[in-house]
Amino acid sequence: MRIDILTIFPEMFQGPFSHSIIKRATEKKLAEIHLHDIRDYSTNKHKRIDDYPFGGGAGMVMMIEPIAKCIDALKSKRKYDEIIFLTPDGEKLTQNISNRLSTYKNIIMLCGHYKGVDERVREQYITMEISIGDYVISGGELAAAVLSDSIIRIIPGVIGDETSALSDSFQDGLLSPPVYTRPSSYKGLKVPDILLSGNDKKIDEWRHEQAIKRTKNRRPGLL
Repeated sequence: MRIDILTIFPEMFQGPFSHSIIKRATEKKLAEIHLHDIRDYSTNKHKRIDDYPFGGGAGMVMMIEPIAKCIDALKSKRKYDEIIFLTPDGEKLTQNISNRLSTYKNIIMLCGHYKGVDERVREQYITMEISIGDYVISGGELAAAVLSDSIIRIIPGVIGDETSALSDSFQDGLLSPPVYTRPSSYKGLKVPDILLSGNDKKIDEWRHEQAIKRTKNRRPGLL
């Protein structure tokens, strides 16, 4: 999979993309991430990529020209399955969306800033809009990092034990059940006996029951 991220702050991705699962995925060449500085496509001598909104109002708006030039340059080299704009008013990210995107070959992600991007970008170039939650953050970079991680981690071969990703929360519409590890007893706090029984069938049944119980208590809307 190849992910191209359009941003005005490419340095923000150095931390999340240089460690853990994403780093392993890129080292294994199971995923490629390419960062593109939108300012490089500005024809303004000061590399300006924003301007005042027509009609007045507070804030600035990202201009169409540098964004369009960057997307056009990428599209001239390969076909993209989706061109995604990270925005608070997009479709809320779910595990099902991440599962579907993980099967694609090429994706573009556009990180917005200020009051947003010129609406013509959304009308002419964007094929999908995604929000990571009903709140506003300073820019789309953190959202793009979250989306990238949620996609890449479920690409076959990225995680050593692929069954681990299949048992994550939301994969079956439920939250994950409680998990425990050694020691089996700590200051009087004990691991449920069923998990020490060695009876795989009973353990699976217990986990499913606990997942339903936890989902009912914490996220009943999922049911």
